[in-house]
Amino acid sequence: MTVLEKDLPIAAYMNEMGVNARKAARAMGAVSGENKNAALRKAATLILERTDEILAVNEKDVAGAKERGLKDSFIDRMTLTSDGIEGISKALEEIAAQDDPVGKSIRKWSRPNGLEIERIRTPIGVIAVIYESRPNVTVDAAAIAVKAGNAVILRGGSDCIATAKVLFDCFHEALVANGLPEHVAQFVEISDRAAVGAILSGLDGNIDLVIPRGGKSLVARVQSEARAPVLSHLDGVCHVYIDRDADIEKAVNITLNSKMRRPGVCGAAETLLIDKACVEDVWEPLSATLRGAGCELRGDAAIRNIDTGVIPANDEDFYTEYLAPILSVGVVDGVDGAIAHIDQYSSGHTESIVTENAETAEKFLSDVDSAIVLHNASTQYADGGEFGLGAEIGIATGRLHARGPVGVEELTSYKNIVRGNGQIRP
Repeated sequence: MTVLEKDLPIAAYMNEMGVNARKAARAMGAVSGENKNAALRKAATLILERTDEILAVNEKDVAGAKERGLKDSFIDRMTLTSDGIEGISKALEEIAAQDDPVGKSIRKWSRPNGLEIERIRTPIGVIAVIYESRPNVTVDAAAIAVKAGNAVILRGGSDCIATAKVLFDCFHEALVANGLPEHVAQFVEISDRAAVGAILSGLDGNIDLVIPRGGKSLVARVQSEARAPVLSHLDGVCHVYIDRDADIEKAVNITLNSKMRRPGVCGAAETLLIDKACVEDVWEPLSATLRGAGCELRGDAAIRNIDTGVIPANDEDFYTEYLAPILSVGVVDGVDGAIAHIDQYSSGHTESIVTENAETAEKFLSDVDSAIVLHNASTQYADGGEFGLGAEIGIATGRLHARGPVGVEELTSYKNIVRGNGQIRP
């Protein structure tokens, strides 16, 4: 029901959602893994069957976004295609095929006093996901949360709310048809930002975790106002470093894919670093390929000494997540220079080294402290599906609880079970 149908103020409407979510989270303890998987597979089928309806709704959302003059990168993220819908369905099938983490034993050990201790995975409880333009997040987040035994409250962006809702309806129908609690997944149908404020208040203590998925302003608001723990997905200021021992063909292909495959995703490279020992050899084929693909290049003084056609880059450029076909380029002194640059400018998301020197690669992989670090591979592999997780809620860039793609296992906690035989503590 909508707020108008229930005739409730927003705060009361949201608090009722919280109460219902808590009840559903408790009821999930009685739901089998088979039922959860059957629901996910049914949702996959329904979404495919309703492709034409979903595309028609999405077309209207996209048209409205274009009329409002939203950025191309934003519109790209909210646009669905037949292939995209097939991908959403496939992700559901892959999540269903994964092992159920709930109740899984993580570790067992014995104490000298005879106590037997076991640590097992448990659901987190009630998760609120606040996101912006990506309609697929509706299904990905709901599926991952439910597979991990949680209840989830979804609040999507107003620009794509109709698409998100039609996807949610498919998902929810499948849950109910397979015996899951009605309120284990709920969708906030109103666009008023007061709904976000209500979620961040904690809904009378019923929210256990908040996950923001969107731009800087959204994440900053959530981090500032949330009264529940936050699992943040921050900027993707991702780097590709071309080492002196790089294969030039690999370097060109990896850089091009990292930047231009989809410039608007968080795993897109925003800065290219080149070892000063090889910059003159690699620059001509690399710059020609990037420019040919429509990429704007902004370089430091060392690059501009080689190529005066490069736009000057200032310090702020190296901190910027463009989400557009723009690439900052800098020259560094070997792998140590690259690591130092990344340490200063990176958002801790994803970095890649291109080199045939195994020792250099291992140094980079060991010393760079980002959530995802790659060797001879595109930064656009920073994706839960590519990690074999089926889907993801986001890329966690912090250092607590989860790092990198947040999938099913990352939405669990654990408890300690202690089995005794009459022991009392002296």
